[in-house]
Amino acid sequence: MTTSSTAQPATQPTSHLGRTGVEVSRLCLGTMMFGDWGNRDHSESIRIIRHAIDSGINFIDTADIYSFGESEEIVGQAIAQSGRRDDIVLATKFFNGMKQKPNYRGGSRRWIIRSVEDSLRRLGTDHIDLYQMHRPDEHSDIEESLGALTDLVTAGKVRYIGSSTFQPSQVVEAQWSARQNHLARFVSEQPPYSILTRGIEADLLPTTQRHGLGTLVWSPLAGGWLSGRFRHGAELPSTHRSDRNPGHYDLSKPAIAAKLDAADALGAVADEAGIPLVHLAIAFVLRHPAVTSAIIGPRTMEQLETQLGAASVVLDTEVLDRIDAIVAPGTNVNPEDAGFSNYWLDPARRRG
Repeated sequence: MTTSSTAQPATQPTSHLGRTGVEVSRLCLGTMMFGDWGNRDHSESIRIIRHAIDSGINFIDTADIYSFGESEEIVGQAIAQSGRRDDIVLATKFFNGMKQKPNYRGGSRRWIIRSVEDSLRRLGTDHIDLYQMHRPDEHSDIEESLGALTDLVTAGKVRYIGSSTFQPSQVVEAQWSARQNHLARFVSEQPPYSILTRGIEADLLPTTQRHGLGTLVWSPLAGGWLSGRFRHGAELPSTHRSDRNPGHYDLSKPAIAAKLDAADALGAVADEAGIPLVHLAIAFVLRHPAVTSAIIGPRTMEQLETQLGAASVVLDTEVLDRIDAIVAPGTNVNPEDAGFSNYWLDPARRRG
């Protein structure tokens, strides 16, 4: 049962968002699964969000593209009902196409100015605490994007700006451009990170750490592979994600079969440690000193409940060594899970 909104919320461990001085809960509530892409019951979705707030989560992340604005509307209603807008660090994102027409996507000044107004309206708020560029835009100069975002900060519509799924060189370029042109700088980066997807350990995490950025990692459960349900000898569960992307669970692919092997071995480590695999997976990504928060994305109240205690779990050296033996540091079990495709490797770009 959700605690009354007038009650003092529970606490969660917190950390500082980069060098902003803002404290955010180490668990960030991701809301991609609220709306048409996941839980279509608005009342239940609102209850889940409010329970997360009552449980001490003060950091909520959404995006305009999630169910094409529906997620933002649900989040806005939940925060309004909670009566705790001032307690919440509210993050959303722009970039992906909201209509199948030109100029309804990307990092242009034209679209940024339009998209922030749409997000503010859907969220029912007068400001966004963290406004993030969902992907880098090869067609817009980063100065163009940062200039528009700086104007939003100056206008008070946005408090801070961040990036999502940028590569290390793009992170550095954005930082250099902000300093060179006296523009607002990204204070955070949002990459994928899990025990099965450790590629960012090699370069991106050291880069965000050197530049003092907050790092908000998404998919710490590797799209459900680290939920504890994927074990050898068990029938593979039918998941919501499998309906949208059946190839994500096609065991005839060697990389997918390797993920099952790793998930099964990690499940055994969790069993011997006496903790749920969900907690082991989330605690692992939070252990990295460059990571600020792990974004959890529950679709149901049960899923939220299984993840709430993960930020308080501390993994000892023996467990961490066993994890390293299963998935080597800096590697992705399936390269396709890196969260981006390097378009510069397309034949047309390499061959002119």
